[in-house]
Amino acid sequence: MPHDTTDNATTDHPLHDLVMSQLDDDQAQEIVSIPLAGKSSVADFMVIASGRSTRQVASMAQKLAEIVKQAGHGPVRIEGLPAADWVLIDAGDVVVHLFRPEVRTFYNLERMWSFEGGEAHQGRA
Repeated sequence: MPHDTTDNATTDHPLHDLVMSQLDDDQAQEIVSIPLAGKSSVADFMVIASGRSTRQVASMAQKLAEIVKQAGHGPVRIEGLPAADWVLIDAGDVVVHLFRPEVRTFYNLERMWSFEGGEAHQGRA
């Protein structure tokens, strides 16, 4: 079941920890981490977060991609710029979806990826 990892808890996954820390530093809202290992071949984690505006979403996406690359986790693909309503950052083992709040509500990925029928646990707003 999805779980909240924004309370400064770390995992045994350095890329995931880096992503979560960076999103927290960039004041992303409602950060949700969904563990996918053993449930999907897409990635080990899906992280979903919101920004207050298209400008913040775009900025967070570009900064996150650069930090992941600088940390030696390889190239990162970004989809959804420059519109920045929904930006996908594919960092390999961690896939990040950044949304404007109303777009996030419309697509409701947390519910789609809740494997046991429960709601995703959200982090700090």
